[in-house]
Amino acid sequence: MAPRLKERYQKEVKAKLKEHFRIQNDMALPKLLKVVVNMGVKGAVENKTRVDAAAKDLAMITGQQPTIRKAKIAISSFKLREGMPIGCAVTLRGDRMWEFTDRLISVVLPRIRDFRGVKDKLDGRGNYTLGLSEQTVFPEIELDKIEATQGMDITFVTSAGSDERGYFLLKELGMPFQTPAAKSAKKREGALPPTTAPRKEAKV
Repeated sequence: MAPRLKERYQKEVKAKLKEHFRIQNDMALPKLLKVVVNMGVKGAVENKTRVDAAAKDLAMITGQQPTIRKAKIAISSFKLREGMPIGCAVTLRGDRMWEFTDRLISVVLPRIRDFRGVKDKLDGRGNYTLGLSEQTVFPEIELDKIEATQGMDITFVTSAGSDERGYFLLKELGMPFQTPAAKSAKKREGALPPTTAPRKEAKV
């Protein structure tokens, strides 16, 4: 059985893309190509086990074994040696990509406290990256078993070629971009003194 979000793209989103951008050729329609989830691990230089723990969490979150990212250059002031493990990443394609994206949009983001949508700034080519400040927003992660709080960046790579087309594609797939009202509310909150209550929040 095909992933739910993939079926939505095939049955609903493609037709909307054709109508909105007046595209006749199905092969020219914007589509989601891959999703890259990247963790740059804090404290990896001092504690080598942090990378292994992050990789284990990332495997649980994505259902795919991560690759370990290593330092390309040495920085003596940070005690960083070339080849030292500093993070991990997963590249999702096909059904795993669709399933992860569906779960992120419909389950994970709504779990974030006071969530009002993600920023709508793309990279100029129709690709989009959002940041999460901790892995515990994913239901697969058990709070009492994590070694350290770990953030991540999630990049959606599309064939759109422009921000307008990429934004339309992701929005129709369900990406909860911020509304103007939500942006205004977030700016007002930013002017207030920070609270001391613990929060789970995306870098939105």
